[in-house]
Amino acid sequence: MNEDLHRILLKGGVTSPGELKDIILMLETAGLKEVYLGSRQDLLFPLKDTNEEQQLEQLSQFNTDIVTNRGYQNIVSSYVSADVFDMTYWLKGSTYLYILEGFDYLPKLKINITDPKQRLVPLFSGNLNFIASDNEEYWYLNVKLPHWKTSAFYPVLIYSWDIISISKAIEEIYEDIVDEEELFFVVNKKLDMNNKAIEKELNVPYLTFPYYEGMNRMGIDQYWLGLYWRNNRYDLSFLKEFCGFCLDNSIGKICFTPWKSFIIKGIKQKSRPELERFLGQRGINVRHSQLEMNWHVPVDDTEALELKKFLVRSFDQNDISTYGLTFGISNDVGKRSHFSSIVIEKNSPPAIVKEFEVRPTYNVLHFQNFDPNTQKYLSYAQDVDKIELPGLLMELSKNYFEQLRRIVEKPKVVRKTEETSSKIVFQCQSCFTIYDKMYGDPKAGIKAGTVFKNLHDSYVCPVCDSPKSKFVKTELRLI
Repeated sequence: MNEDLHRILLKGGVTSPGELKDIILMLETAGLKEVYLGSRQDLLFPLKDTNEEQQLEQLSQFNTDIVTNRGYQNIVSSYVSADVFDMTYWLKGSTYLYILEGFDYLPKLKINITDPKQRLVPLFSGNLNFIASDNEEYWYLNVKLPHWKTSAFYPVLIYSWDIISISKAIEEIYEDIVDEEELFFVVNKKLDMNNKAIEKELNVPYLTFPYYEGMNRMGIDQYWLGLYWRNNRYDLSFLKEFCGFCLDNSIGKICFTPWKSFIIKGIKQKSRPELERFLGQRGINVRHSQLEMNWHVPVDDTEALELKKFLVRSFDQNDISTYGLTFGISNDVGKRSHFSSIVIEKNSPPAIVKEFEVRPTYNVLHFQNFDPNTQKYLSYAQDVDKIELPGLLMELSKNYFEQLRRIVEKPKVVRKTEETSSKIVFQCQSCFTIYDKMYGDPKAGIKAGTVFKNLHDSYVCPVCDSPKSKFVKTELRLI
């Protein structure tokens, strides 16, 4: 990240249209025309005069703070995924909001509050990672303090309403703590908390990365909209008008993702035509290729953005699918807080040639099973030239789909005494989602019992938006 950028920390990546409009007016007063979105769901922007910061803060009706100290961190949350993607049964959007509202201090540790049943927001990219358990109102706590080499799980589950107090307590004492047992002992002496014993280890399901752009159904009569700018330069004048639309149509929240995009939930069906006109009149594209959207690129880094464009063009020219994979570009060799499946590290030139212009080299790494939640990096190639990267990434993409095929086709062991039966379903060949007439597709307004051939030709996969023609008849074996 450009170290000269100032930040506005939006807790959990959640704001209201009124607050965001207030921020935009403040930034426009400073002569800015655009803003960047950060990987921790914050807003980033340059200010030429550092003294201007306090003057701008005085203009805010919402007491917005402009943060210049890199020591402070924004709280990350998967509130953005609530009611949009699969969820832990008890975890509601309101739960996130209550917890986030309780934070009355600026944390210096990175705090993540997430649902393990979604993939849009990383689970383990923080120092304190609260991850929802199957026990109602209780969370696993995965800890990786700045001076620890590896992460560890706190020995007990944390009650929802203790998240703030334990986060603050750990922040006060963490520098001298060597492991999770000592941490538990010290915190237990400081706090009286409503902990719960861990009955089973956290099991994070294997999930593919979702398509998060465009207008999508949410419940029976509501929609959610995802918007993405490929250069991460969000035009302030558009955002201000968009906030006005949200206020006029009783849309209460705007959510930012770690992928430099934002999502608006709860758009009423009657508001959809007006919203589509609003976007169309301003030429806003809401159908970017997932080849572009599954990238994490450093903020305000022209060279990294050009490298991404080069690689995406190569994928496109070779007709390569990357559905479910994510890619990251990093200037920090050895950094271990990435959350994309595949990481391209740019090596620094050797000190002996720093006065000369030399072509950069890159390392290619990926997580075990291409799943960032494993937290295990594997090195695939070292010190390679830029021209070699497309081929290497395409090889990795093929390896990923071969692995995915084995996961999907893994045979189930059936005892001889058990009787087996089967039924016919239709499976998307892009992401393996199944359409079963027994259940229909309630989110798309398709009732249970609707046979596949009777679906309208405009029907698309609810997960990856592949057309109806991409579904293939498949025999599903049952016990």
